[in-house]
Amino acid sequence: MLNYLWAGMILVGIVFGAFNGKMQDITNAALDSSKEAVTLCITMIGVMAFWMGIMEIASKAEIIEMASARMRPLLRFLFPGLPRGHKAEAYIAANFIANFLGLGWAATPAGLKAMEELGKLEDDRRNGKVSGIERRKGIASNEMCTFLIINISSLQLIPVNVIAYRSQYGSPNPAAIVGAGIAATAVSTGVAVIFCKLMDRGRRSAI
Repeated sequence: MLNYLWAGMILVGIVFGAFNGKMQDITNAALDSSKEAVTLCITMIGVMAFWMGIMEIASKAEIIEMASARMRPLLRFLFPGLPRGHKAEAYIAANFIANFLGLGWAATPAGLKAMEELGKLEDDRRNGKVSGIERRKGIASNEMCTFLIINISSLQLIPVNVIAYRSQYGSPNPAAIVGAGIAATAVSTGVAVIFCKLMDRGRRSAI
């Protein structure tokens, strides 16, 4: 759907420019944007390579595992229906840690694996292998919905991507966004947690 949307916007822009004698401007803008896109990609590759390397070192040094263990009380609060020691815990913790550091790309693989494990847990519940209230086929479990919403709200302590973008476009102080980013994402995550808890309570009451 997004492909059609972007293609339509580009086509409308080209047609509008052609009717207004702006084809030269469109051509120049396309060439300049292409060059800028390549430069931005190179910048982001360097930034992401550095931080993903840090994450890999932390993983090899079992820092991620220790952080995951420290996060268990938080995970218990957010996912009360998740069985203790379930495989999804480690992936959820890794996803949260990557998001804390603003590494959305690094958080994605862990997020996908977490959803996969939560899906397996839901299948086991439907088959009666695991106790739980979520047994309706084709409906996401409370844990899946909570994880998705919190992952989208994404509390970030170091918005690496935004800092890299600001640096690329000549900001004199790229890291100045850190305070505002923490405040904004803290509010969005707080609202997400409250929403999930309220919906979870309503869903349990309905069942």
